[in-house]
Amino acid sequence: MSSNTTANVTAIDSKKPLTKQELITANIKLLIEQLEAGKSDALTNYLTAMSRFHNYSFGNVLEIARQMPTATRVAGFWTWKNMGRSVNAGAKGIRILAPMVGVRRKKDKDAEKDITKQNERVLLGFRNAYVFDVSQTNGVDLPTMHEVRGEPGENIERLAAFLKEQGIQLIYRDDLQGALGKSYGGRIAILSGQSKAEEFSTLVHETAHEMMHKAERRTATTKTIRELEAEAVAFVVGKAIGLINGTASADYIQLYQGNASLLAESLEVIQQTTNVILAALEPPMKAEDSAPAADALPEEVAA
Repeated sequence: MSSNTTANVTAIDSKKPLTKQELITANIKLLIEQLEAGKSDALTNYLTAMSRFHNYSFGNVLEIARQMPTATRVAGFWTWKNMGRSVNAGAKGIRILAPMVGVRRKKDKDAEKDITKQNERVLLGFRNAYVFDVSQTNGVDLPTMHEVRGEPGENIERLAAFLKEQGIQLIYRDDLQGALGKSYGGRIAILSGQSKAEEFSTLVHETAHEMMHKAERRTATTKTIRELEAEAVAFVVGKAIGLINGTASADYIQLYQGNASLLAESLEVIQQTTNVILAALEPPMKAEDSAPAADALPEEVAA
C-alpha cells in the first residue's frame, strides 16, 4: 500500500467523526487509488454494496464497502437483539456516520401563532456509530430478503407500471438494428425474444437513460460515460433483486482520468437512480433493516 493510501485509510479510520463530504471525498480518493493500482474489484465491491444497502446514504455505502466488501445485511447491536440474534463476542463493528438530531424551540410569540409548530427538528451534526453484518451474529434464522435467483419474477411488470406512471411509453420490437433496447426520451423500445433476465436488465438500463440522461446531463457527459452509468444501474438493481451479474468494468475509472469530483458525481447519480427504481419494484425495507445505528455499541463487542 502506498504512503498516500495509508494516509487516506488513517484519515478515514480516525476516531473523530468526519463530515459527510469529508467521508465521501476520502473514500472516492481511495477508490481511485485502488483502481489505478489494478484492484479492479474495488468498483464492483462498491456497486454491490449499493445494491444491498440502498436505504443508506451515499457516504455510508462507501464506508460499508470499504470496511467489509462481503457484508450483505447490517444493523445495530440492539436491532440484532430484537431480531433474535446476538453479535459475536469480539466482532469489530463497521463504522458509519449517524445523524444527531435536536429540537429547536421557537420563540413564544412565534409558537403562539401555530401551536402545532412550537418546535422544529434540526440536524446538529454526525457521530460515529457501528453496525454489524449478519455474518458477525448468531441466532434465529432470518427470512429471505429476496426470493428471485436468476429470474426477475414480477419485477418486469412492476417496472413497466412505473414507466407508465412516469408517462414513458414502453414498446417491444422484433428488430432494433443490433441493439437490445433503445431510449428515445419519453419512449423505450425493447428487443423481443430476450430471456426474462436479459429483458429485465435491458429495461433497467434504458429506464436509467430516461431518468439520468436528459437535457443538461446529456450534454455534460460523453456517450460512453452515459452507457456505463446506465449499465451500472442495471448491475446494482439486478444484484438487489437477486439476479446473477457479471463484474463491473474496471475501465470505468479511466474515463474520469482520476477526476474525483466527476467520479463522485457519477456514482451519486447512479445511487439516486437505483433508489428510485428499487422503490418502484418492492415495498420499503423494514425499519430494522434500514438501521440508523442509534443502538450501536462501541467498535468492538466485549467478550
